[in-house]
Amino acid sequence: MPTGVAPTPFYTRMTPVLWWNYPVWLVSSVLEGLLVASYVRIGPAEARETSTPGRPRTARALGAGLLSAFAVGCPICNKLVVLALGVSGALAYFAPVQPALALASVALLVHALMRRLRAEKVCEVPS
Repeated sequence: MPTGVAPTPFYTRMTPVLWWNYPVWLVSSVLEGLLVASYVRIGPAEARETSTPGRPRTARALGAGLLSAFAVGCPICNKLVVLALGVSGALAYFAPVQPALALASVALLVHALMRRLRAEKVCEVPS
């Protein structure tokens, strides 16, 4: 809903939805859903994963999800972009960069999901 790709009575997008917004929106939603689903714990609560302290592993997924929202969102409806560049700057500089942001977002989500699933194969299943 915040990207304005799906029309709702709560939000009106100021610029038209482009053809590539729909596939990026769908692919990033599916990848983010799969990534979040991989964090659901199955089994007893006593079997805790040991993780090293520091940057959480979910930062890559969170960054990719935010990047996909910036990629498919309306360039002049994004208050951060308008604050930084103004309306004309958002249309002139940010809108042409959005397809690159979309590709980077999908690539980051695929990378995060592959790393997460690769780590899941190595983990021992408690019995």
